[in-house]
Amino acid sequence: MEDKYILKTPIKYDDIKHLKSGEMVYITGDIYTGRDAAHKRLFEMLESGEAMPFDFKGQAIYYAGPCPNKPGQVIGSVGPTTSGRMDAYSPALIENGLKYMIGKGKRNSAVVEAIKENGGVYFSAIGGAAALMSKCVKSAELVAFADLGTEAIRKLYVEELPVIIACDSNGNSLY
Repeated sequence: MEDKYILKTPIKYDDIKHLKSGEMVYITGDIYTGRDAAHKRLFEMLESGEAMPFDFKGQAIYYAGPCPNKPGQVIGSVGPTTSGRMDAYSPALIENGLKYMIGKGKRNSAVVEAIKENGGVYFSAIGGAAALMSKCVKSAELVAFADLGTEAIRKLYVEELPVIIACDSNGNSLY
């Protein structure tokens, strides 16, 4: 049996440059959640020259809006949302340092090109397994945009979050 390849955050380019589309890896460390409304705000903040609510360098953003936790749980279900909904904002965010994204589904050609040009990776999380994914989350804290509710940006500490390389740093895509 082959050993698990575990990426630790913050992720370094040397840790991902050899990864190929279709390979499974596991992420351990801090990742950030953010969906449509949060991406729109981040994009607007970039355009107006405002500081980002977290340092993008080496960080991954998980396109998810976690459900509220039940008593005794760190977080509720936390499955991936459709990544294409972030495509209008992603190239600008990638060019400004956010190179690692986790979601589900196809990305447009502008996002794939930005990933290739900036040495990033798009990871695909397992859709339909939100309750299972939540078991990898060991802590969660609100970072920004509390008014967005479940779409607020949260920092999650995850242990061995299973993901598949959907688009590698050379622009090779499963889709």
